[in-house]
Amino acid sequence: MGTHVIKMPDIGEGIAEVELSVWHVKVGDLVVEDQVLADVMTDKAMVDIPSPVHGRVIALGGEPGEVMAVGSELIRIEVEGAGNLKESAQPAAVATAVTPAPKPEPVAAPRPVAEKPAATSRPAPQAPVARDPDERPLASPVVRKHALDLGIQLRLVQGSGPAGRVLHEDLDAYLAQGPSTPAKGGSGYAERHDEQQIPVIGMRRKIAQRMQEATQRAAHFSYVEEIDVTALEELRVHLNEKHGATRGKLTLLPFLVRAMVVALRDFPQMNARYDDEAQVIHRCGAVHVGVATQSDVGLMVPVVRHAEARSLWDSAAEISRLANAARNGKASRDELSGSTITLTSLGALGGIVSTPVLNLPEVAIVGVNKIVERPVVIKGQIVVRKMMNLSSSFDHRVVDGMDAAQFIQALRGLLEQPATLFVD
Repeated sequence: MGTHVIKMPDIGEGIAEVELSVWHVKVGDLVVEDQVLADVMTDKAMVDIPSPVHGRVIALGGEPGEVMAVGSELIRIEVEGAGNLKESAQPAAVATAVTPAPKPEPVAAPRPVAEKPAATSRPAPQAPVARDPDERPLASPVVRKHALDLGIQLRLVQGSGPAGRVLHEDLDAYLAQGPSTPAKGGSGYAERHDEQQIPVIGMRRKIAQRMQEATQRAAHFSYVEEIDVTALEELRVHLNEKHGATRGKLTLLPFLVRAMVVALRDFPQMNARYDDEAQVIHRCGAVHVGVATQSDVGLMVPVVRHAEARSLWDSAAEISRLANAARNGKASRDELSGSTITLTSLGALGGIVSTPVLNLPEVAIVGVNKIVERPVVIKGQIVVRKMMNLSSSFDHRVVDGMDAAQFIQALRGLLEQPATLFVD
């Protein structure tokens, strides 16, 4: 028997150290070639570390949350063959996807499977699994969505697939056990004294660091304005009825991207990055719009590049593609970097007012709140209109309050008179 040592690979981009985010194996596990062993986190992405060999895990080189230097020992695997120590400083493949959903691992050999119950039988009940709060169970994206639709917390489900992967039948078995029975004498009004300690690691740590850095380095100020989007919504519905079947459905976001592109022609100082160390403002001709997107692991900002050269439908398709890639863990590093201004929206959950945090080194972020119908006064008459607030934030070190207000008023004019979005 020999020992194969896998070292922390060089991810590139001059990165000297990375954070060990999660182990997908433990000491004693049998692994096969290309099976994902661990996820590590760089400044921009979550990266898979696959196994280049078959063997048994005999040692792990760190704990989740630990920052490890490139080249340090990550894992030792006992392999068949000569007893010489083999070292692998670069696994067979390093995925560049951001926080990917765990991929199916090859199975070394068939595992015994219990005889299937008759079609009329219920799946065997199973006890909930006690996993750590930050542990991400192995499951395909389809199974994760199914669990979400069923209202099941995936971390409570016992997986019967390879390496404990949760399968569709495991969800059925979990449902078959019915709701958990409260402890004897339990009550919804009983005192609780339990407490969880949840390490801030992986993507959550990166988000926390970026948010803290943004609020400490930039001089934030916010500006809120209400907008009558009745005409805009009528245009959107009309375009969807006429072209939705052939060109795809339009949401509000591509109209907002278009409005930002047009308004930035007169306010180029908003489409900029500020290098505060060099004390240089980089005003950008290209409009690369970051679209804040919520995923299972936290907030990501994929980038719609060259929005100034895109039609409504082109922007809509790119926003949809990038959002799906981010949520499914398939967005590349390039797709998550290089934005010049950011658009953030929580859709129907957008609330009335928000104070978005800047996406450094950018100097402006446009926040979208929810659309509500309410009475407004127009020419002395009370009418019902569709109203929406824009809650936007700016870096006061380089953006004056008057400029920010005029920029948002320009957006307001474009959105309230949507024909002007297409007049050059």
